[in-house]
Amino acid sequence: MRVSTLPTAHGENIVIRLLDTSQGLIPLSKIGLNEKILKQILGILNQPQGMFLVTGPTGSGKTTTLYAMLKQLQTDQEMIITIEDPVEYKLPGILQVGVKEAIGFTFATALRSILRQDPDIIMVGEIRDRDTVEIAVRASLTGHFVLSSVHTNDTVSTITRLIDLGLEPFLVSSAVSGIFAQRLVRKICEKCKIEMDFNAEVENWKVPLIKKCYKGQGCKECHHTGYKGRIGVYEFLVIDTKLRRLLAKRATEDEIWEAARENGLVTLFEDAWEKVKAGITSVEEVLSKVPYKHIEHPEIRLEAE
Repeated sequence: MRVSTLPTAHGENIVIRLLDTSQGLIPLSKIGLNEKILKQILGILNQPQGMFLVTGPTGSGKTTTLYAMLKQLQTDQEMIITIEDPVEYKLPGILQVGVKEAIGFTFATALRSILRQDPDIIMVGEIRDRDTVEIAVRASLTGHFVLSSVHTNDTVSTITRLIDLGLEPFLVSSAVSGIFAQRLVRKICEKCKIEMDFNAEVENWKVPLIKKCYKGQGCKECHHTGYKGRIGVYEFLVIDTKLRRLLAKRATEDEIWEAARENGLVTLFEDAWEKVKAGITSVEEVLSKVPYKHIEHPEIRLEAE
């Protein structure tokens, strides 16, 4: 368990995060990716060097995804070292280092030391500052494969964030191979799932129309919440030749979005909406957890299927 306590005017507030190795360590093929995205990710993970970034807010499952990728990459020949704050799950055969900000042992400091250990693959728990991102990029350009996470809303805004941290656009285009954004949404309880009137659910929202949607009524099985379990929704951006050229020219975020959409990028909202149509999650859950501002030409998409 990870326990955080906070003194408040009404007494101590406590938050407990449960870490169950039997549930937390999930194979990459089991986290809910479609076959196309899984194949693209495996293609990038098989590269000898580069940088792969996972992005999303706190509690969106980034650590679980990074661990799944590490397990996918792990072989007897590869030396893998991780830098984490703190080490959440112990992985056999992988060297894991916990940072200690209080004594100055930061992500950047640890990363400098780790590069002297001749690793093949490095996982940096989180990129927070300029020093960390510069060392990580340098590592990815000198024969290492780097996995890390960033706190941003989507794939394209991650590029903007890296540049804001002080990276030159040409370094972003040279180092980063792929960016993976994710959210976790609750799954509708199968025991009490009922069909709902879609129009009544989204009367005030400009979202694509669908024939039917579902929600959970609440039962003993789901403790009367209507939900049981969670599933990931994903957005994956491959940094291809066209995007590299755009980045080198200091393209705007809108121009990058346009190029990514032309290349077939499926947004977080679109992936989540497919799960609404499949009856996996509810309209309410998606609208409360997933940004959908990047749906292009909503007047065209507002057609019933």
